[in-house]
Amino acid sequence: MEAQTKKELTVAVGFVIFTVLISGVGAWTGEIHGRVVCDVCGDSAIGPEDHVLEGAEVAVLCVTKSGEVLNYQAFTNDKGVYTVAETMPESDRWDACLARPISSFHEHCSHLGGGSSGVKFTYNHPSGYSHTVRTFVYRPASVPAYCI
Repeated sequence: MEAQTKKELTVAVGFVIFTVLISGVGAWTGEIHGRVVCDVCGDSAIGPEDHVLEGAEVAVLCVTKSGEVLNYQAFTNDKGVYTVAETMPESDRWDACLARPISSFHEHCSHLGGGSSGVKFTYNHPSGYSHTVRTFVYRPASVPAYCI
């Protein structure tokens, strides 16, 4: 994400928080982030041959304390990181979430690695904190000869 876009997003989130606070409703802000990596050798260990996947799609589904289901779609940036953030009234904050990889658009690394089908977790962080989801891994259809 470019610096200008980050700055604009920060200003927008700040404005929303300010608006909610002056309206007398307790605001709550949460964030979920994680990484998506190409495990080139398929050895389940991050090594020098592995690389992050830009543009990988991740879905995050959260249930709020009030029972509302929120579905988010995120794509990884050039560092392989995706982020989902939300500001809402404290009474509607996230209670439990599921993050799962949807697809990798990398032509040589598009097969989901074992154990990367999704992660369920409770979200019990106070406002302003984030939850880091374990790394999702994709693998190539065939392992390169230098890995064997």
